[in-house]
Amino acid sequence: MLMKYKICNNCVMDTSDPEIYFDDNGICNHCRDHSAREKMFVPTAEDKKVKLLEMVNFCSKKGKGKKYDCIIGISGGVDSTYVAYKVKELGLRPLAVHLDNGWDAELAVSNIHNVLKKLDIELYTYVMDWEEFRSLQVAFLKASTPDSEIPTDHAISTVLKDFATKEDVPLVLGTNYSSESVLPRSWSQGHMDWGYIKNVNKLFGTRKLKDFPHYSVYRRIYWNRIKRLEIYSLLDYIDYDKEKAKKFLIEELGWRDYGGKHHESIYTKFFQAYILPTKFGFDKRRAHLSSLILSGQIDRITALKELEKPLYDEKELQEHLIYVPKKLGLSREEFEEIMNTPPRKYEEFSPKLPKIIYELEGKLFRFMVNIKKKLIARQK
Repeated sequence: MLMKYKICNNCVMDTSDPEIYFDDNGICNHCRDHSAREKMFVPTAEDKKVKLLEMVNFCSKKGKGKKYDCIIGISGGVDSTYVAYKVKELGLRPLAVHLDNGWDAELAVSNIHNVLKKLDIELYTYVMDWEEFRSLQVAFLKASTPDSEIPTDHAISTVLKDFATKEDVPLVLGTNYSSESVLPRSWSQGHMDWGYIKNVNKLFGTRKLKDFPHYSVYRRIYWNRIKRLEIYSLLDYIDYDKEKAKKFLIEELGWRDYGGKHHESIYTKFFQAYILPTKFGFDKRRAHLSSLILSGQIDRITALKELEKPLYDEKELQEHLIYVPKKLGLSREEFEEIMNTPPRKYEEFSPKLPKIIYELEGKLFRFMVNIKKKLIARQK
């Protein structure tokens, strides 16, 4: 049964999220859950300075005698570019790592090179095997799950963690809770699920994934438990306001704006601004804007006005409707068939065993930690 349309009275999430629900005051579950999650993931104002100092000291200690003391990811977007600026300001020696999946907008590439040159940060670009990656992207489009960006996100995470492990230094990320706190599971999940990616490729892909950067549940355990890889979300340790950061980057570093969130990638823009609303019926801006409302960076009226703006410039959309399918090796008919295929769910393709193994390993690890604490307490 179709849900009657409703929009939250506090944020801008609505019934395009099929799992949303509201209280008697018309406030959605995302708003109600936000406070509890914020306490878990975001340090208090007092703790931010302490945690930032701890991060800097740990990076400096791990990087002593090494060429780099941390790894940062760089996309050319606001968040990652501001992280690059901030780590240099803090006196760290980062290596910036960029994943080139064949879809970088020229403006994003220009931003990366210009800003890193000004900041005197070395860049390493990991170039994907295009034919292999193209096949995987098409496979995800044919699978009809609502996040075809999973392969890119998974590859980026793998490459960054591999570099950090190889250099034996922490990984400093541009992710932050304040601008990413709202994201319905029905819209996006499976970023760490290699089994999901393999199954989609097996069913719909045309090439074996020989060179695709990936990690299994066992590799996650290796990174987390054996190598004890430290990962910091730097933007959660400072008073980060995206619009102020954008203005600073433009004025001080010559950074140029590319438009919407994650639109530094042509494919990401096309997927989020055309495929998602057209085929899956939701506008991902709602989640991003709701996150900003809940973090106090914008008000609801401003967010609603932002949603009134068109997702695409019509001329650019027509160009991308030709360019993107052609680059993916799809005919117009094949692309239309993909757009007309009914949506499917992540759970239809995700294997259960790796999740069970990871959950059991987590429980075992916590059990061993508790035993160790008790033994130490007895010795005292």
